[in-house]
Amino acid sequence: MRAAVLHAPADLRVEEVPVPGIGPNEVLVRVMAAGICGSDIGRVMVTGTYHFPTIPGHEFAGQVEAVGANVTHLAPGDRVAVAPLMPCFDCDWCRAGTFSLCDDYDFMGSRSNGAFAELLKAPARNVLKVPDHVPFDVAATIEPAAIILHGIHKLNLSLGDAVAVVGCGALGFFAVQFAKLSGAQPLIAIDVDEEKLALARQVGADLCINPLREDAVAAVKAATGGRGVAVALECAGSAAGRNLSVLATAKQGTVMLYGTAYGDVTFAEQAFARMVREELKIVGSWNSYSLPFPGKEWFDIIGLLRTGRLIVEPLITHRATLEEAPAIFKALKDRTFGPYHKILFKPNG
Repeated sequence: MRAAVLHAPADLRVEEVPVPGIGPNEVLVRVMAAGICGSDIGRVMVTGTYHFPTIPGHEFAGQVEAVGANVTHLAPGDRVAVAPLMPCFDCDWCRAGTFSLCDDYDFMGSRSNGAFAELLKAPARNVLKVPDHVPFDVAATIEPAAIILHGIHKLNLSLGDAVAVVGCGALGFFAVQFAKLSGAQPLIAIDVDEEKLALARQVGADLCINPLREDAVAAVKAATGGRGVAVALECAGSAAGRNLSVLATAKQGTVMLYGTAYGDVTFAEQAFARMVREELKIVGSWNSYSLPFPGKEWFDIIGLLRTGRLIVEPLITHRATLEEAPAIFKALKDRTFGPYHKILFKPNG
């Protein structure tokens, strides 16, 4: 089969590799759509995977090609999404159902082979059926959507709470929608990219703020009667995003941190003072897994897609072949790719 194989940081090659064999409790999936996560750019181009060679890619959906002898809930031809985390199921965290905190986990696309390939093997319990009317491209976004919903489930978000989404990339796109579904009012989207703000407005943001064009904190305060938001969902993963999230939050409000840090994290003196003096809650959220495995988040999102309550299509701006992967990753690293929201590879056409 064809696969994009990482041999070293920034050394991604498309080549022929053997089709993986499956055991009695595994499933072989024909990958129909695989997304590029923001973390994939650093993984492929800078840090590398945990060993070489490895096939990257962990946001994906496809069709069951074959099932192991013990697999009874899936059959060839089923349309599926796949959860990439493979926890040990034996540590204290797994026994408590907090699989994201597993002490000894495996992960498709970084520790094991992932989805930038025509075929992939996965444990059967990681493979979830999706409704026949949900396109593969849409199903491939369940994983990043579940990351956001995992954090939303941690919050006591009530009808009428003011919410700000800071950073409106793919994660922010879903954060806007889940906050809207939870009853946020007003729902404020903040980003320096007007195209991302337009997309946030399309899926429910009541107010869009560009900090390059106006005082974002003042605009939030004006929209919330001077109080600030009850909850800020920080999806930018930047110092500016973290500080703005804190400064825009009301007394005793909550800042949910999703964005990954790629260096030491510092807060502006004013932001740190507000965290302490105004008793803000700073909550971290990692990954997308819970009981029942792979998580309530995954099943909730499949239900929303089944009923058409979650919008995905406007997020997908580019579709590419596997052969284009090396050039695309280089352009993403060099910031020469041009405007995009979500890029999908189509390994099987």
